[in-house]
Amino acid sequence: MKIKETKIKGLFLIQPKVFGDSRGYFMESWNKKTFADAGLDIDFDQDNQSLSKSGVLRGLHFQRPPHEQGKLVRVIKGAVLDVALDIRKGSETYGEHYSVVLNEEEKNMLWIPPGFAHGFLTLQDETIFAYKCSGLYAPEAESAIAWNDPDLNIDWGIENPELSEKDKKGLAFNDFKSPFS
Repeated sequence: MKIKETKIKGLFLIQPKVFGDSRGYFMESWNKKTFADAGLDIDFDQDNQSLSKSGVLRGLHFQRPPHEQGKLVRVIKGAVLDVALDIRKGSETYGEHYSVVLNEEEKNMLWIPPGFAHGFLTLQDETIFAYKCSGLYAPEAESAIAWNDPDLNIDWGIENPELSEKDKKGLAFNDFKSPFS
């Protein structure tokens, strides 16, 4: 497994070793020791999975402390444009984002630590997106930043994605007061 830090400190792109033959493939999607050896000592509390048609945008979501969550995200089937936004007010990269295509062919993953808002746009029908969370879902702590905020300059490659009612009401980044140091 290759674990490589991105341009934003604390955010890691992960490429598992995939062993394939005529029967299919096998891969390890999580290994506590391998991650700890890379400096990522993570305890996961919850696994989530979603199925979406093409053009669905979910995000940019986060949970406020003390219910913050880190997420190890990956695509089981299909493809997404995955975006992590640094909302750690003490960070040199506060307000910057990282985007990457995650797909079933490459089987790549992204570790998004607490202190980031996260979202993804599905690029194919029947996309299955999975993520392991450090921290349990707490609806009273959830929040969202507007996916299309012009100050963030995120190129989603789409003008009118399908959104939930919650995601239509995301906060403007300039009005956002980060609870993360």
